[in-house]
Amino acid sequence: MGIFNSLFGAFKSVKTVSEKLPWKDLNSLDQLNIIEKKSITKLQVIFKYSTRCGVSRMVLNQFENSYNLSEDDLDLYFLDLINYRDVSNQVGYKFQVLHESPQLLVIKNGVVVAHESHGGINGIDLSSFV
Repeated sequence: MGIFNSLFGAFKSVKTVSEKLPWKDLNSLDQLNIIEKKSITKLQVIFKYSTRCGVSRMVLNQFENSYNLSEDDLDLYFLDLINYRDVSNQVGYKFQVLHESPQLLVIKNGVVVAHESHGGINGIDLSSFV
């Protein structure tokens, strides 16, 4: 397992993984309605992450290292889809996006305006939606 840890990073808890950026933990179904409403006035972003997936860890590291926006620009939500499977499932239903992991959803005016998974996540230019 040592070589995989050095390539993808050791699997860590959500709290450890999410310290680099101003992440808000997404861990309840009620938050989805809040995200939808807040997206009318401020861009909302959900990062769906699997603690069992090395690709999730690698993509998260790339995302965090290239991120250059402020808290004023958008809200970042971090969803540990292993521990909050019901929330993950509801994200797909509510925003009409097929589940993938890792996955990034960009929500504006109550709807998903962009979404990508795996390496495509880092191709999304969030500043173009702000």
